[in-house]
Amino acid sequence: MENSRTIVDALMRRKKAPRMAIMDNFWGDALTQWTRQGYPANDKGEPADVVTHFGFDLAGVGGWFDLFPLKGFSEIVEETDEWKVVRNGAGASLKWWKNKSGTPEHVDFRMTSREVWERDYRPHVLELDRSRIHDPEWHKTTLAQRREQGLWTHYGNLFVWENMRQSMGDVCLYESMALDKEWIHDYNRVYTDFFKNHMRVLLEESGKPDGVWMYEDLGYRDHTFCSPAMFAEMIFPYFREMIEFYHSYDLPVTLHSCGLVEPLLDMIVEAGFDALHPMEVKAGNDPLRIARKYADKLTLIGGLDERVLETHDRARIRAEITRIIQGMKSAGASYIFASDHSISTNVDYQDYLYAVEVFREQCAY
Repeated sequence: MENSRTIVDALMRRKKAPRMAIMDNFWGDALTQWTRQGYPANDKGEPADVVTHFGFDLAGVGGWFDLFPLKGFSEIVEETDEWKVVRNGAGASLKWWKNKSGTPEHVDFRMTSREVWERDYRPHVLELDRSRIHDPEWHKTTLAQRREQGLWTHYGNLFVWENMRQSMGDVCLYESMALDKEWIHDYNRVYTDFFKNHMRVLLEESGKPDGVWMYEDLGYRDHTFCSPAMFAEMIFPYFREMIEFYHSYDLPVTLHSCGLVEPLLDMIVEAGFDALHPMEVKAGNDPLRIARKYADKLTLIGGLDERVLETHDRARIRAEITRIIQGMKSAGASYIFASDHSISTNVDYQDYLYAVEVFREQCAY
């Protein structure tokens, strides 16, 4: 009997499926706002589960653990009513909004050289530490609950690139990729082993989901963060090794990368990624161009320009969803419908419901 789990599994392996699947991500602020527009709330007054409410086919079931060298460390450096600056266990201070969603501002970093890394941080991430894993029983219970719902489940976590950005900062990272490649390779070697050790415990003791997502933002608007050649030399070999680890458990691997990724797609395929998300349009990606070239190599997730939903123009929303879905069908793509980024507070609840309705009208292959 076909359910969400079997349908998404077929899509992830680029096999025949009766229909496309659907998922999405939301700003917490958007869901809170939607509760004033008719979106249901739970007994605590919190927004109800989006997966169940919208009938999504995929559900995240954890996969997180404490990544930073100084385990459990969090120091408030500065705080106001609107924001707080928090230093993490890698010595980095990030500025977070307190009452609304948003990307943190990078303020200050202590991991500024290989010497600092080797002296203060590297020794803390050389061995498996089970206490770093977030509530193994929660993982097991959540996985079982989503399985009972018939959903395709996945673990998700950062990996070496995003971890370096949050540890040493962008400026130090890019300078070091040019001037101290040995440090970058050592960092990635240590952390690849660290991820494999901790993910192995999760997979073998808390349960194996249906797939894994790697959250690694490789670009911004119109550009990748560094050249494809530098990615190929210092980052993608470790991607390939981690993907091989997941594939040894028969787990398809999705790359989540905001920003422009089209210049990296050949490398993404060669590294072994099975799926790509979210194909951010405003960053310069063209989802249908990607589909025409890579439909036989990657399952495609996302690509609906979120800004179209912000127009509140139902005719335009319908036209754009139709264009994406029919274009994916024409390209022969295994496609999972979603926005090209998280749904913001500029989107109304009823307009998003309408978008889901339009998708369901056309999702059959």
